[in-house]
This record gives sequence, C-alpha cells and structure tokens, in this order.
Amino acid sequence: MHLYLHIPFCRQACHYCDFHFSTNLSQKSALVDALCAEISLQKGYLPGKTLETIYFGGGTPSLLTEPELAQLFETIHTHFTVSPTAEITLEANPDDLNDTPETGLSKLNVLRQYVNRLSIGIQTFDEATLRWMNRAHTATEAATCVWQAREAGFENMSVDLIYGIPNRDASLWTADLNQVLALDVPHISAYALTVEPDTAFGRWQQKGKLPPIDENLAAGQFEELVQALRDKGYEHYEISNFAKPGRYARHNTAYWQRRPYLGVGPSAHSYNGHSRQFNIANNTRYVSAVQKGELPATVEKLTTVDQVNEYLLTGLRTQWGCSLAELTTLLGANFAERQARDLTEVYNAGWLLRDNDQLRLTEAGKLFADRVAATLFVEQD
Repeated sequence: MHLYLHIPFCRQACHYCDFHFSTNLSQKSALVDALCAEISLQKGYLPGKTLETIYFGGGTPSLLTEPELAQLFETIHTHFTVSPTAEITLEANPDDLNDTPETGLSKLNVLRQYVNRLSIGIQTFDEATLRWMNRAHTATEAATCVWQAREAGFENMSVDLIYGIPNRDASLWTADLNQVLALDVPHISAYALTVEPDTAFGRWQQKGKLPPIDENLAAGQFEELVQALRDKGYEHYEISNFAKPGRYARHNTAYWQRRPYLGVGPSAHSYNGHSRQFNIANNTRYVSAVQKGELPATVEKLTTVDQVNEYLLTGLRTQWGCSLAELTTLLGANFAERQARDLTEVYNAGWLLRDNDQLRLTEAGKLFADRVAATLFVEQD
C-alpha cells in the first residue's frame, strides 16, 4: 500500500505553479486535524494495512512543525502498519532546510526523526531566475541545503530542476546541470517549464509579457540533460526522473505502475484499481466536510478503455514501457491487432519500438511521450 498526504500551504506563490495551495497559513493546524480525521475515515479504502511508501507533497510540507508531524504519524501508525523498510518522502524547499547558525540543523534533525527521504525543490541555482520565478529561497540556500541535509543524516535525496526557461542564457542550464551533478544526489527530477492559465506566468503570457515556450529550446536542453546524467551513471527510468542504480523513487514508481494508493488532503487523488477518487480542492470546504465525518470526494469508475489508456499514458513514460499482454488482458481483445494502424504510425515515426512483449519509447520518442500515448489511445466503443 502507498499513502500520499497533500499539505496545501506555501510561504509564497511561485509564478509557474498551478497545484492546489494557499499562502494563508492560519488554517494549517485545522488542516492537520482534518488530515488525521480523513486517514481514519479512509482506513478501509485499500485492502491490506501495510504501507510500503508514504509521501508528503504539496504545497510545501517542510512547513510542518514537529508537533504536526508527530500528530500525523501517530494517526498513521494507529490505522496502518508501516513497513520497516518503507520509503517516507517529504517535499522540502531549500529555505526551510537552511537554518540559521544560531539554530544549527534543528529543522533537518526534526525531519530526520520522521522521514528518510527528501525531495528538494531547487529548480535552479541562478539567483535572477529564482527571483523571476518568485521562489522563496536564494541561490546560496540552493547550493548549501543538500550538504546540510547530508550532515543531518539524509542520504536518500532527490533534487528538482526546471529547464526550457525563456529569455535566459543557455549557459545557465549547463551551469545548473554541472552544479547538481557536483552534489552527487542519488535522484534528480527535471521538468520542462509549462505555462498554465491560472498562474502568474499564464496571466503574463495573456498580456504579451511572456513569450510562448520555445519547444526547440526545451527539447535541446532535455537532450543535454539526458546525456549529462547518463555520463554520470544515472538511469533514465521515467521521462522526468533519473536515479543512480537502485535509487528509484519507490512511491512515484507505484503511480506509474498502476498500484493502488490512498491520497488524503484537499485535491488529493486515490486509486484502488477500478476507480479514482478526487478530493475537493478547497481548504475550508475540505476541513468542514471532514469535521462532519464526510468525505468531500468525487468518485470516477474506470472503464476498460480508461484503464488501457491510463496504462499507456503512464507506462510509456517509464523505461519498462507497456506490456502487450497486459494491454490485451485489460482490453479483453488483442491490442496489437486493434491498434495496428496507430502502432505502425509511431513505429514509422521512430518514436516507439517493440521488444518482444514490451512497447518502449525510443530516445527520439521521449520528446513526444504524450503524443505517442494519445495516438495509441483506444476509443470507447
């Protein structure tokens, strides 16, 4: 089993982010109470009681205090068994990990009592770009937080980077890669900048203050990323994720491999193998409902076609690809025969290859992962 907790609070709004969050922290205590209440309400959602992974996402989970973490873990342990080898990840911003000299490493030492993996949102090591994105941390904090986390006992860490940033000297992306490789973290996630409508960048773009994303620039920087990390021994196991051997993100891999998971918190999703559940993305309404013992969620039953298409969308993004046998089992009909014309199209484009039973993206196809999946999608009868 896998558990996700959404912590919907941030110190400030990054200009590119369209995840559900609030910069008003006044509800944080009530929200933690509500998360605990929802865990109790949802304890029977999945078969089995042993958690193999726990993931604190957001938002900015590193804003949680020691008493709040203690409360959450007490509730988790009350309703579930946590495997002794569980991967327990917390997303963190560098400014929350760089404590002042007077306090030393107190925050990191607190986190170390509860979690064994950090996912650190660095995004870039360039000060001007951080300010442009409205990130809360500085370039200095970005450069030192990993070393401080190591001193506190964290060896299992991931660092996030963003590429494809417009109006920026290309050498800065190379510098970001060189700096993150010097940190020698076991896992790196890198994402192309996207501009969503309901963000500061989206509004800037509508007003003509931000140019469209240059897809050729992003593709070139992606190729530079892949080569640089491969040369340093990282395995490119998912489109946006790279890991040293044996250091894959176990929680996120569970998503990509369609394993059931429970998500708690406003906007969190859950999946039990045959349906998906979506919590309301509103803190006040979420807290109010859970306080009444109600689950503020919408349930979507997955059809056969839904399950096939979700498998294509997630599976093709990974190094394992999609099993034709599994696709045929899900579909209840021979997938290769039914989608023969579409398969031929992506084979001929050089984006997909068939390796015995497996369908995998080629190196060129990794630039078009979503397009390949959409081409192969099965239509509802």
